[in-house]
Amino acid sequence: MFYILFMEDNNILGVVLAGGKSRRFGEDKNHIKLGNKTLLEHVLHKIDNKFPQILIVSSHPLKIKSTKKITIIEDCFENLGPLAGVLSSMKWIKKNDTTFKWIATFPSDTPFFETSIIEEYKKRIPTNESLLYFIKSNNKRHNIFGLWSIDLLETLENDLLKNNHRKVEDWANKIGVKNIDIEVKKFDPFFNINTKEDFEMAKKILKEN
Repeated sequence: MFYILFMEDNNILGVVLAGGKSRRFGEDKNHIKLGNKTLLEHVLHKIDNKFPQILIVSSHPLKIKSTKKITIIEDCFENLGPLAGVLSSMKWIKKNDTTFKWIATFPSDTPFFETSIIEEYKKRIPTNESLLYFIKSNNKRHNIFGLWSIDLLETLENDLLKNNHRKVEDWANKIGVKNIDIEVKKFDPFFNINTKEDFEMAKKILKEN
């Protein structure tokens, strides 16, 4: 599942990846409450005032309805992981004949990420140094926090369907990716909640911050 958002000034479409099956967590993480918001609501709260339009791509039932601002579509391919969600977003751009040239991805199970990375994305676009950028903090690359050129669409679709590429990290290394290094002072705001133990840590972070 993805929320896609419009940035008129630089043609970035923001995408929230939330299509995972939550196997390690044991239940749908998107609707688990952390404080007074669900994990999904935490992400939406962060990006809502930054992007005027949202597209949700999901193969799962959602507790969110379509509005003038939110459009819900299905993933173009089920059970193929996050890369299929990115491809779905790119295909949506083409199908609707929009002028978006880039996609910025955000995972739905990471409630503490810093929205300042959006400005970092915008700085990279004019440089033409890469078609793909990932965030890196504490010497760890976060493969879902990324800026993707839609020029990657054909390569991604071919590798996903014909070459059986499933892992974001492996595919990114194959086509070439540059890191955006973010300094972390306290806890890592890009850590994602995969397990109940992670969720307990998130509750502690929320309380302390």
